[in-house]
Amino acid sequence: MQSIVLPSLDNLVPVPGQQVADFRSNGHVLIKNILEPFEVASWRAVIREAAYTYNTEKRRMEDRDTYGKAFLQVMNLWEADQRVRAFTLARRFAHIAAQLLGVESLRVYHDQALYKEAGGGLTPWHQDQYYWPLSTDKTITMWMPLVDITEDMGMLTFASGSHREGRVGNIAISDESEHLLEEHIARQGYPIHRENSMQSGDATFHYGWTLHSAPGNQSSLTREVMTIIYFADGATVTTPVNVHQENDRQRWLQGLEPGSPAASGLNPLVL
Repeated sequence: MQSIVLPSLDNLVPVPGQQVADFRSNGHVLIKNILEPFEVASWRAVIREAAYTYNTEKRRMEDRDTYGKAFLQVMNLWEADQRVRAFTLARRFAHIAAQLLGVESLRVYHDQALYKEAGGGLTPWHQDQYYWPLSTDKTITMWMPLVDITEDMGMLTFASGSHREGRVGNIAISDESEHLLEEHIARQGYPIHRENSMQSGDATFHYGWTLHSAPGNQSSLTREVMTIIYFADGATVTTPVNVHQENDRQRWLQGLEPGSPAASGLNPLVL
């Protein structure tokens, strides 16, 4: 790829009070036009190149398990690619997330490129924070499509209000979580919300405990999504309660001991 000048993402964007209220009530919110079309075009190019460069999933779709069929997942692109670093650590995104959470300072947990290929399978119901050994519930994920997407491409789907319950169980994303959590959502009567479409540069934000899923990609196009996970500064590392949290403690928190400030070299302050 030829060298290009990437648009700055350091300006601060105010979030209307109603959207903040909706986020805290429902556990998720859609914010439109966070990136302008010319910004999306530039950033999509570098993120896409990095995602495919560092992708390690080489199996055919039919040879993958449910999780593998859900998407190509490439984590912490900012660590490997200096261009993506400017996107993941951008103040524009962090400031929006901080307003929604009602905090002054945020740290990055990690980023993820989630590319759901044409014919890719469903993303089962799950809670992100199941994986995170963090002492705070002030956690949030930004989910931004880099192409225009429709419902049939694998739109993120939320169980509104489910974040208020906290941890539902010790259930990793899997066929089991799809079945058990779908039954749980029905018993609790949580309304299901899914956008019909999103434009590139729009983004949804959701709490770490918000139950969410996504259908398979029935289109002929790849659903290109970039995500960034943030948590409130001041959180500490908790004792892992499952093997996935221990893996996260070692990888994203660089082995920090339980009780230590969650502030490793991979968790920079972004606001």
